Amino acid sequence: MGNLGFQEILLIAVVVLVLFGGRKIPEFMRGLGKGIREFNDAKNNVKKELEEGIKEKDTQA
Repeated sequence: MGNLGFQEILLIAVVVLVLFGGRKIPEFMRGLGKGIREFNDAKNNVKKELEEGIKEKDTQA
């Protein structure tokens, strides 16, 4: 999946432009950014809770 070349990226960009149009792309990207930000926040919260649980377990033992 990580082996995308320039031609593949260009093709994807053209398809997105055709499907969504020039006016919808900024809105689409804003929503995508918001979704990624929410995912990272949730991931960080889970990581923080796990670390706190491990610290709590270590202090009890």
